[in-house]
Amino acid sequence: MELITIFTMAVGLAMDAFAVSVVSGAAYRRLHIGHALRMAAFFGGFQAFMPLVGSLAGLTLKGHLDTCGPCIAFVLLAAVGAKMIYESFKIKQAEERGFDPTSLAVVLSLAVATSIDALVIGITLSLVVKSVILAVAVIGGVTFVLSFLGAGIGKRFGHFFEIKLEAIGGCILIAIGIKILIRGLLAA
Repeated sequence: MELITIFTMAVGLAMDAFAVSVVSGAAYRRLHIGHALRMAAFFGGFQAFMPLVGSLAGLTLKGHLDTCGPCIAFVLLAAVGAKMIYESFKIKQAEERGFDPTSLAVVLSLAVATSIDALVIGITLSLVVKSVILAVAVIGGVTFVLSFLGAGIGKRFGHFFEIKLEAIGGCILIAIGIKILIRGLLAA
């Protein structure tokens, strides 16, 4: 059951990187497989690294947070999910400014920007999962695969879906937060 929760959380977190990859593929027609692989590697790497850092912070505080951990997890997941839903309506603005997603500086900044949420989620991971290493590996792997696929989809089909996908990712994170809160309240 925990693996399903981790995978679902990974998909939710990966939606912003996926959406950015779709936009990149749609906006930069000369995007080729090497660019898509580099983008996916940066996105997946940062999505794995940031929750690891966040979970270390969460483990440091875990003794103090045990009783209210489910509530904190819910608040953090709901806040990140709501932020993703809100930002899903702002993607078009970034896309219209024009950018070169093959530039190392752009890829690095996009990887950091799309993984900030994962840092916060890392705190939650330390409170609700047994294996943080497994969780960050799944998050990084899912993000890598979805980012790579997103660049190809964007190149082929344009940007029909990216706004909806990030909003769906936000809804998934909120649903996981509600599940954790209910499980915590029932256990208390």
